Amino acid sequence: MNSLNILIVEDETITAADIQETLEKAGHSIITIARNTQEAVAAVKKYLPDLAMIDISLERSSADGIDTARELLSHHRMPIIYLTAHSEAQTFQRARETMPAAYLLKPFRQHELAFQVELAYMNQHTKNLQTSETLLLPINKGYEKIHKDKVIYLLAEGAYVKVYMAGEEKPYLLAMNLGYLAQYFSTANFHRLSRSLLINLDHVSRLERSQLFMHNYTIPINIPEGNRGDLMKKLAVVRTR
Repeated sequence: MNSLNILIVEDETITAADIQETLEKAGHSIITIARNTQEAVAAVKKYLPDLAMIDISLERSSADGIDTARELLSHHRMPIIYLTAHSEAQTFQRARETMPAAYLLKPFRQHELAFQVELAYMNQHTKNLQTSETLLLPINKGYEKIHKDKVIYLLAEGAYVKVYMAGEEKPYLLAMNLGYLAQYFSTANFHRLSRSLLINLDHVSRLERSQLFMHNYTIPINIPEGNRGDLMKKLAVVRTR
């Protein structure tokens, strides 16, 4: 993965140095080592780090690591990894409220630390992709912004994906795999009808036994028999008695 700019919030000098050495060996950059809330806030405002590793017990700070994390997140959204030598349930519940990417108990293994950093960033990146309302698609030697709610369906054809949009006469043709593109359409309104077709349920206009019709399209979509049950669970269907 790419090198990350990481903030370490740790007031134990030896521990902070060990973390820095481990992460730099993994290819990441440490923007600074903060020993209290004030130093951490200043670093976040200046550098906008990709991720922060925060010790919960900050004896040289006016606030502990959990309150520090809350303050940092009010200035800049990023994954948080907590480090602690304690495993009390009350502390964990407080930390949980800040929705951390990981919660590591000391002493931790060096390779475990590097793995958790990579997973935390990847999960946050994926979450951002999933919740974004717009995308920039590679179209006509550039990137064109689309709104995902206007996507009617995506159809795989060989090495390409056709993206059918509301208000567009012709689909966009993208040279990529549908499985790769589908990760950007993981919200509840998108449904993988088959290996080659991903539909937007908000654009369904009519449902028949083995066919599906989308808004503004007269050509029906065939529903694979084995996939009909999953589709019906996603649609609010008023059944006859």
